[in-house]
Amino acid sequence: MQLSHGGESSPTGAPVARWSVEQVLALAPDAASRKAGTRLGSAGPWSGTGSDASGAVWGLCKGSGSTPYRTVVDTTGPAYACSCPSRKFPCKHALGLLLLRVSDDGAFRPAEPADWAEEWLAGRRARAARESGPAAGGDSARGPADPVAARKRAERRAERVTGGAQELEQRLADLLRGGLAATDRSGYGLWEETAARMVDAQAPGLAARVRELGAITGSGTGWPVRLLEECGLLHLLDTAWLGRDRLPDPLAATVRTRVGLPVSAEGPPVRDQWLVLAQYDTPDGKIVARRIWLYGRGSGRTALLLSFGAAGRSPAQALPVGATIDAELTPYPGGGQLRAELGEQFGATTAAGPPPGIAAAAAPAVYGNALRDDPWLDAWPVTLRDVIPVPSKDGWQLADAHADAHAEAHAGTRADARTGSALPIAPAALSRPGLWKLVALSGGGPVTVFGEIGHRGFDPFAAWDPGEEEEGAGTTGGPVVQLI
Repeated sequence: MQLSHGGESSPTGAPVARWSVEQVLALAPDAASRKAGTRLGSAGPWSGTGSDASGAVWGLCKGSGSTPYRTVVDTTGPAYACSCPSRKFPCKHALGLLLLRVSDDGAFRPAEPADWAEEWLAGRRARAARESGPAAGGDSARGPADPVAARKRAERRAERVTGGAQELEQRLADLLRGGLAATDRSGYGLWEETAARMVDAQAPGLAARVRELGAITGSGTGWPVRLLEECGLLHLLDTAWLGRDRLPDPLAATVRTRVGLPVSAEGPPVRDQWLVLAQYDTPDGKIVARRIWLYGRGSGRTALLLSFGAAGRSPAQALPVGATIDAELTPYPGGGQLRAELGEQFGATTAAGPPPGIAAAAAPAVYGNALRDDPWLDAWPVTLRDVIPVPSKDGWQLADAHADAHAEAHAGTRADARTGSALPIAPAALSRPGLWKLVALSGGGPVTVFGEIGHRGFDPFAAWDPGEEEEGAGTTGGPVVQLI
């Protein structure tokens, strides 16, 4: 769960960060609890939900009887209490409450705890005060948990992750020893069972990557090569975790994030005029993940905002694409520091033109530089300037509009020169309607396109009308066009 300081309570009393779905499910005592908790992760069965600044969340869950179950979670522990008769810890109601918090933050209005929740929380505070001794003073019942105990809990979780990483290394060795081709006969159960073991080890990031391996097996021509590549990256992540003490601090933070340990946004906040580049939703099991890309006009930084919504409901966070907001963003630690948390906003949004971009030929080097900070990056955001979508043998490409004259002379034609400095459009984008929007917008002329460059090509997210000029030259022509 994404709490401050390695998943424990913050010694400074600062607000804790949001939890992820995988990190909540990693708390489940067994697969049945995970399944039952997921069913309760929507607003339907819940009423009387709330939260407070100390990290407590509570709610009433409708059950088979006339009286709803009273559920409360202290996220700084974490610790749980529920009036249901279950002997599992945490119970499905506690898991459902936490999953609801992940997907629908608006359902939890800041408030004073309900009487029944306050009674349990007060008992926890009193016990913490007694355990901390007289030296803690009278305010200990209201203060953060014992930092020594918090450190021990973090160490215990790190030990579990280490055990999971060592087990995964053994399984990868067995897989390679038996031959990758044999995995096609094993079915998906091999991968799901391994992923479940990683969840038990409280390493949801490793579990997610194992499930991705299962999707590669038998996925078309050349799948053993792709599987070997991904196994190599997973092996690299395992060994990086096992040797994390020897890594530079930024890379160690990236490794902790990649294996699924919680992190929180940390300062200092960056205030800027942030251009909203793109916004799109992707399914993540029963949860919908929303990604919002921003570009800072003054800082030149690109940032990613993540939010989540329950199945069938859109995430609460939304920003108008193509507008500029005056706001503060607080970055998360790790390679590149792309992910950020939206803070205070100042004033109204304003319309704006496209951001500055680079040539298509320069984009692979940008991605390559980003890989030095995070070797597990699938892609990196870039804005391409003056590119033209052109068909190729295997699909489409984005070619530089201003082909080098020397390259053109050797290629023989302008079209050949363009394809000599072009990026293939990623396979995932070829089947989306956004590709044809891009082709129609271009009409054979240059456009500015924002998207992600990765090892499979360029995935376009948004484009600007050719009539619009860049910052500093005024804006003309139509608005931004969403491509995803």
